[in-house]
Amino acid sequence: MDASIQIFSIIVLIFSVVIHEVAHGYTALLFGDNTAKNMGRLTLNPIKHIHIIGSIVVPLLLLILPGGLILGWAKPVPYNPYNLKNRKWGEFWVAFAGPLSNILIGSAFIVLIKLAPMLGLSSVFITLAFTIVLINFVLAFFNLIPIPPLDGSKILLNLLPTDKYDAVLDFMQRWGLVAVIFFVFFLWDPLFSILLKFLFIVTGISGFL
Repeated sequence: MDASIQIFSIIVLIFSVVIHEVAHGYTALLFGDNTAKNMGRLTLNPIKHIHIIGSIVVPLLLLILPGGLILGWAKPVPYNPYNLKNRKWGEFWVAFAGPLSNILIGSAFIVLIKLAPMLGLSSVFITLAFTIVLINFVLAFFNLIPIPPLDGSKILLNLLPTDKYDAVLDFMQRWGLVAVIFFVFFLWDPLFSILLKFLFIVTGISGFL
C-alpha cells in the first residue's frame, strides 16, 4: 500500500470512528440522555475521542502487518440507559447508530464513485473514495458482530424477548472472549474477503488495494 494511501487511511479511520461515537451520543440525546453532551463528547474534534491504543497504536501496527487491513476504535461515548425515554428501543438505536453512521458514509461515497465518470472525477479520487468506503463498511460490519462489547451484542440483546435477555447476556459474558478469539483467527479473513468482493461489485471497481 502506498505511503500516501496509508496516511490517508489513518486519517479516514480516525474521523470515521469519531463520527461513529458521536452518532451514539446524539442518538442517546434524542432519547433523553444528555450524559455525552454534558461531558463534551458531542463534537467532531478527534482529540476528545482518540483512544491511544485503538486510534493510534493498533492502526499503525496493522499497517506494518501484511494484508493492509485498517481497523481501530475511539473512546466509547458514555450514556446512561436509565435516562432513556424508552430503554429497550433507546438502547437498540443508540447501539445501532454507530454502525449506521459508517454505512451511510460508505454509501455516500459509493454513489460518488458510481457518478465519477459523469462528473469527470479522476482515478485518484476514485481510489481515495474507495478507501473511505472500505474503512467505513469494515467498521460497520465489525461492530455489528454480536460479541461483547461490540455494538452488535447490544443490538441483539434488545431485539430478544425480555425473558431471554438475561440468559443470552450471561452466555455472552461467559463465552465472549472465546468467541472473539475464534472470530479473529477463523472467521475474519473469509468474511473480509466476502465484504471486499461485495464492495467491488457495488462500486464496479477493483484493483485499488
